[in-house]
Amino acid sequence: MKTGSSLEFSRNAARAQADADLQAALEKLQRDTRTSRPAVTGRLPEFEDLRDRAVAIKNHTLAHLDHYLEQFEANVIDAGGKVHWCSDADGARETILQICRDADARTVGKGKSMVSEEIHLNDHLIENGLDVVETDLGEYILQLREETPSHVVMPAIHLKKEQIADTFREHHTTLDPDRPLDEPKHMTAEARTRLREKFLAADVGITGANMLIAETGSVVVVTNEGNGDLTQTLPRIHIVLATIEKAVPSIEDALSIVRILARSATGQEITCYTTFATGARRAGDLDGPEEFHVVLMDNGRTKLLESGFRDVLRCIRCGACQSACPVYGAVGGHAYGGVYGGPIGAVLTPALDGIDKAWTLPEASSFCGSCEAVCPMRIPLPDLMRRWREIAHREKLNKAATRRGLAIWAWAAKRPKLYRAGARFAVAALRLLGRRKGRFQSLPLAGGWTAMRDLPAPEGGTFVDRWHRERGA
Repeated sequence: MKTGSSLEFSRNAARAQADADLQAALEKLQRDTRTSRPAVTGRLPEFEDLRDRAVAIKNHTLAHLDHYLEQFEANVIDAGGKVHWCSDADGARETILQICRDADARTVGKGKSMVSEEIHLNDHLIENGLDVVETDLGEYILQLREETPSHVVMPAIHLKKEQIADTFREHHTTLDPDRPLDEPKHMTAEARTRLREKFLAADVGITGANMLIAETGSVVVVTNEGNGDLTQTLPRIHIVLATIEKAVPSIEDALSIVRILARSATGQEITCYTTFATGARRAGDLDGPEEFHVVLMDNGRTKLLESGFRDVLRCIRCGACQSACPVYGAVGGHAYGGVYGGPIGAVLTPALDGIDKAWTLPEASSFCGSCEAVCPMRIPLPDLMRRWREIAHREKLNKAATRRGLAIWAWAAKRPKLYRAGARFAVAALRLLGRRKGRFQSLPLAGGWTAMRDLPAPEGGTFVDRWHRERGA
């Protein structure tokens, strides 16, 4: 779909809101998030201090990114690996394909990687004759269903277990059609059996990276499934695909970020697997790849680094902003039409795809501030969305009616006496008209609000009048 199409986004959102299964899944996600995150962060008294430290680490790294990337490359080479620099998605795809061809690879096992989704890596490799299998359970399910992730941490959060069971019956046709698949443990066991064959057959393993440690040339992969380790250690070739902002200076810095990552992402103290991989197999090692490649991709990050949106490069892909956002909670990730949904997508997608193609996404926010409040890296997401809105308005990408309405409001807002008189009249009229029901189910010029919810009738005067009263008292 065309990300920037207002019509498509509206259709996607309407379709999502009419999907009872999706609404149930999203409601559970947000309900669980509201309890699990405060519970686990509350048990760590220094959590807020760790957030501040993590922000300082990333800000420092971004300010000296060239130095740390060069240090990382030197240490990867010292550990027997190789670094490939790619400016864009085409370069990264072709580099990975060439590594696979040089290894005469036929089967590729893939760990979970949002960057690979960003550049549509699977499609490119499959089109060129490779058998590519997603080994993360959620991603494996989506690959069978030919769907994209709807959440950066929980890619299949939009599906019910019954839908997953139907998918397994449709694709695992050699198994007993009457086998029980009514419990998650049954589906997990079945997926484990199927994927074990792929792990053992894979010539190449591809993973993403949560962090790149400059001082050691190590790659950090954080996951709750053992597939990440199996993808790194069993194949002859391990390829890491990462964008340049993933660098951190030291192991100590990486561990500081690890301490806030799982707590923000899934409400855990720490994930089941936090793996540090450094180079290829050495003499005496019991396992590990024969070749270790890191594909470092820019794909618009340098441009972001030099812009007023550089704060978004602190993102550690925890998905906390998505889980907390009421708009995401109403429509899910697929409605956004890009790889990244929710508040992070509303800021990152316009930067990667162009604001002309994604101007509707920053509009999809109530600006309640929940995203910034839960972001472990304190990214000012509402402020960045406002900046995109300003750019879209300046470039006349939004609707003409919206621009006219804002122009009228701005004209009135610059004349305080007129604005306050108009506000008093509007409040009085709404209070009078809504006195019987106490709410409005439809209202001229407010259809976008009343289509999904009632508008309460005013009970008092204007905010300014109340402020003056209380201030005077």
